[in-house]
Amino acid sequence: MPEIARFYGIIITMYFGDPSRHPVPHFHARYGEYQASFAIDPPAWLAGIFAPPNAVSIGVGRNPPG
Repeated sequence: MPEIARFYGIIITMYFGDPSRHPVPHFHARYGEYQASFAIDPPAWLAGIFAPPNAVSIGVGRNPPG
């Protein structure tokens, strides 16, 4: 998966291509042992656990809602 951004130790990757395999536009975020995926439009937490130490300051929680 191509890396599209890196900040605060968080690596953002995004696959593009076959819409039948990836019907919801989304990106993946990794930080150490944590990883999660997030929908782009509308913004939503799709899966995974993500808890970087500065999560509150960048607006990311620990687990997806609900």
